[in-house]
Amino acid sequence: MRIIDAPFALLRLQYRIVRLPLQVIEEQVVARMGTEVPARLFYERSLGLLDAAVGNALGDYRLKQRGGALAERSDALRRASQLDAAATRTREQSSADLKAKSDKVIEDRRDARAAKERDVRQARTSAEDRKRAAEEAAAHRTAAAKKQADETAARRKNSAEAAKRDKLARIRANEQKAAATAKSKLDSAQARRTQADMKRAQADRVEELAGIEKQKRQAKRANNA
Repeated sequence: MRIIDAPFALLRLQYRIVRLPLQVIEEQVVARMGTEVPARLFYERSLGLLDAAVGNALGDYRLKQRGGALAERSDALRRASQLDAAATRTREQSSADLKAKSDKVIEDRRDARAAKERDVRQARTSAEDRKRAAEEAAAHRTAAAKKQADETAARRKNSAEAAKRDKLARIRANEQKAAATAKSKLDSAQARRTQADMKRAQADRVEELAGIEKQKRQAKRANNA
């Protein structure tokens, strides 16, 4: 060993001693993390860059190469992780887009079905409204026709009753006239009968008086004889 190499050898030994805690942390903590965990990649890359820088400064080719390889490996894993994450995001976005499109199709179908059902309900409601309006119009026409028929029947009935009353009035008037005529005739006949009875009574009286007078003359002649 050259005398000039002694300080570098000492520095390399000191670096190995200083690096031991970092090595312990790497073996006991970092190594238990997933190979693509960002914290592990950051730690390994930082440690690799440190080894590469120290190895380059101290002329330790193996340390420099090992540190560079560790840093490159960490960068490669980080890029791969980023690519995987990007691919995952792309897949998730594609899945989200596909789901959104599928949901949109489902929603469009649901909206179309709802619109169709709404149109059917509206058509059914309109048909029921038209049917109800037709039934109401028919009921109104029937009620109007019945009212008119009832009014016509009432007028006819009133007319018939009025005609019947007029007929009964004429019959009563004729009966009263006939009764009055019969009474007048009866009164006339009664008056004539009374007059005849009076005349007959007078004739009987005259005849009676004549008989009495005759008897008196006969009795007088008999006395004179």
